[in-house]
Amino acid sequence: MPTLDPTDWSNLRTLGHQMMDDMIDHLANLRHIPVWQKMPDPIRDSFKKPLPTTPTDPTTLYQSFTETIQPYVTGNTHPRFMGWVHGGGNPISMLAELLAGAMNANCGGRDHSGIAVERQVIAWAAEMLGMPPSTGGVLLTGSSMANFVALLCARRQALGADVRQHGIATAQLTAYAAASAHRCIPGAMDMAGIGSNALRLIPTGADHRIDIAKLQAAISEDIVAGKQPFLIIGTAGSVDVGAIDDLTALADIAATTKTWFHVDGAFGALAALSPRIKPRLAGLERADSIAFDFHKWAQVTYDAGCVLIRDPGIALATFAQKTSYLAGAKRGLAGGEPWPCDLGPDLSRGFRALKIWMTLSAYGSDALSTIVDQTCALARHLEYIINNSNSLELAAPVGLNIVCFRPHNLSDAQIESLVADLQESGEFAPSTTIIDGRLAIRAAIVNHRTTQADIDAFAAAVLERAKAG
Repeated sequence: MPTLDPTDWSNLRTLGHQMMDDMIDHLANLRHIPVWQKMPDPIRDSFKKPLPTTPTDPTTLYQSFTETIQPYVTGNTHPRFMGWVHGGGNPISMLAELLAGAMNANCGGRDHSGIAVERQVIAWAAEMLGMPPSTGGVLLTGSSMANFVALLCARRQALGADVRQHGIATAQLTAYAAASAHRCIPGAMDMAGIGSNALRLIPTGADHRIDIAKLQAAISEDIVAGKQPFLIIGTAGSVDVGAIDDLTALADIAATTKTWFHVDGAFGALAALSPRIKPRLAGLERADSIAFDFHKWAQVTYDAGCVLIRDPGIALATFAQKTSYLAGAKRGLAGGEPWPCDLGPDLSRGFRALKIWMTLSAYGSDALSTIVDQTCALARHLEYIINNSNSLELAAPVGLNIVCFRPHNLSDAQIESLVADLQESGEFAPSTTIIDGRLAIRAAIVNHRTTQADIDAFAAAVLERAKAG
């Protein structure tokens, strides 16, 4: 009978051991390789071949990986990657991916260890963020899907059970978020059939937080106009500058207006791990739902998003379906309801909970708290360098671990070129953003491997290139 297993496992075992050794060496020696390299055109073109119909030896495939794939990935494992809010991963999580792959468990449901591990991770997440023990939730690809799931729960809560059969019909739902909200928020409104125009983007103040007075005015105007406010979204760690909205004020408004209070805490929610920063997240524990990513500050390998729902019954009412071919049972493998597929959109789901469980277990929350504090301290160090330089200026306040700044003497086009030069040199990978209508260099310090020496070298490299113009 045909099978995809080898007739002799010894060669595969040898290759697997080599892969493992090579990947551990790769992580151990990240500082000796470029942060990022542009993929040469001949290599890019090599991925435009017809579908293979005959076998290729695994050793040959692995050689191709090391030559054409490994050198040209994003580079966010590198300590000098500072471009976007990408975690650096960790070696335990890498090994967990191997274990999960060997198990090949479908964690959409049924009664098996993968579901128990995910429920443990959800319980730990609720504890980390100050939510009640009864909180439910589900693991997803990332905060884009987590925000979408929360929005669908809010829609179900606002319109009742009929929304699942009849849609929003003539309901004039409105949602509210800061103008700086992540792009996935209007995207979720679009995908939910409500429309991105029904999202009121409220201006932010000088502190880059949502203007509470303008939010209240917008809600009042919408109510007078016959619209139905159903969702208030607070941001914990804005994508541009890391600002945290006044979550307590937002929770109060949501309670008064009887709207769903959701927090997009993609990376900033995990600042709750830090006793020093946690007070700035006051009100987070009052959220009806929270979206965040373990693959950012918690350093789990991609992808590892999470949504927490205060009342898991609402998630169940939003997503659960009954079909004969997926019916639960009191006994056997079909037991263990409710299943994760009853709490979110995915039926086929990998065992992503394992790498989160192993990361939290191997390192402990205290170590992750230290990483949060460490990266924020490095951001303050970069802020200090900028404030004491005659050539650099801050573009926005430094709230957490994101620093936006610009050289005095450079135009927007020159700043864009400077950042591309740094990336293409392989030395550093910052990014850019627009602050108050002007381009700024954006350094998001997330990686647990980044040191003060890296920050000093980065600032020196920017200054050197800015001086050259």
